Amino acid sequence: MTHFAKAKLSRRHFLAGSAALAATPVVAQDVDGADTVEIERDVSNVVRRNISSFRTLDWQPHFSNLNNGAILVDISSRALHFWEESGTYHLFPSSVPLTEDLTRRGRTKIVRKVEGPSWRPTPSMKKRNPEWPDYVGPGPDNPLGTHALYLGWTYYRIHGTHDTRKIGRRSSNGCIGLYNEHIAQLFEMAKVGTQVLLI
Repeated sequence: MTHFAKAKLSRRHFLAGSAALAATPVVAQDVDGADTVEIERDVSNVVRRNISSFRTLDWQPHFSNLNNGAILVDISSRALHFWEESGTYHLFPSSVPLTEDLTRRGRTKIVRKVEGPSWRPTPSMKKRNPEWPDYVGPGPDNPLGTHALYLGWTYYRIHGTHDTRKIGRRSSNGCIGLYNEHIAQLFEMAKVGTQVLLI
């Protein structure tokens, strides 16, 4: 078999495999509930992991206007919805608080934006996890990822994460987490003063 024939065969197999892989999540997702899971098939086992339930939403039932833009975090579907002031809409999968007692709902706004944030555990986190460090500077070990949007509520943030396994799960101590590439996009679009609603 010539080098060209091998390359053509490999490309054909790659394209067929990619098409099959791309179709799998559509079949495996239940987009109606908080128990949404994606099933990945592997030769040796089946892996289940949580994902967000993607449904587009309208801003009108939740906000009176789009001044400074608007962020809606839906805890149940584990998704963050963002409308620019122009009305342009963006939807991001997110991590949400681990338990109901760590969850805060209601209205607030972005009060500060930080690229390369540092992190300190809250007093309640330190009580639950005394082995955690008192401070983590910016970098790959920082739980806030590459960017953080500080909310009007003390200790609450919308931030990135270096641990991509957390996205689509109930996995945080109260904050809303996004993939680093998504928080970077949101960071550029959102402003200090952007209205935020967690439901």
